Amino acid sequence: MMMNVELAETAVSAALQTKWVGRTYRYLAQIPSTNTLLREMVMTKTGVPLPHGMVVLTDYQHAGRGRMARRWEAPHGTSLLFSLFLRPDWPAAQATWLTMIAALAVAEAVEQVVPQPVGVKWPNDVIINEDGTWRKVSGLLLEGDMDENGRLAWAILGIGINVNVLPEQLPEAVTPPTSLLMAAGHPVSRLSLLVDLLARLERYYETAVNGQSPQPAWNRRLVTIGQPVMVSQVENGKIVRGIAEGTDEWGQLLVRDGAGTLHQVAAGDVTLRPS
Repeated sequence: MMMNVELAETAVSAALQTKWVGRTYRYLAQIPSTNTLLREMVMTKTGVPLPHGMVVLTDYQHAGRGRMARRWEAPHGTSLLFSLFLRPDWPAAQATWLTMIAALAVAEAVEQVVPQPVGVKWPNDVIINEDGTWRKVSGLLLEGDMDENGRLAWAILGIGINVNVLPEQLPEAVTPPTSLLMAAGHPVSRLSLLVDLLARLERYYETAVNGQSPQPAWNRRLVTIGQPVMVSQVENGKIVRGIAEGTDEWGQLLVRDGAGTLHQVAAGDVTLRPS
């Protein structure tokens, strides 16, 4: 399979506007999954630690993964598919900040190329409002491990964005999908999008390292807040129906049911329900 010159190492290196994110960059035309590759590199334990901020990007992954063990598939060369390796010296509970950071950075980068409103559906789907319907353009997958002190030893942040995907190429999904091509009405440069996104990721990460939580800004982006929702919880399989009132410091969704009980949801699938 031919290399895509647009996203090759030389092109990305020349265009980067970051200090450390993406400065170690690996492009592969096709692999099973960028997250899986980075995870295997961590587990190999060659004695050479992976660089903080390393990015692995591909034009096609045939075993791409999203949340809840779902597949993430996109036609070759149409999407932005990459994973970012990080070594945050944070308590494990703070790992959710990485998801918030990524969602904010992606939403802002997407806003630069589409005219429609851009939001986040809890916890990590970036969505575009097209004619009153929220459609998913990007998904995130966070993986990591703790050290013996209960702190994050490393984290891998996988990001997939439908860029120049045609309507007939989009898969069926729980949240109706879209692409930047469809929303903007013209092809979008994946290189420009990547460069902008990596710069935003770096800025948000450094702000968080300095102690500023991304939760307030992320909370403002959530279209879920104030809406009637149905949540299928991962931890116990229970279904919660009620009004999404907000999120706590660590990103748990707060849902108040019809009986007035407030539920804290750490992980689950959310469906917006008609009022």
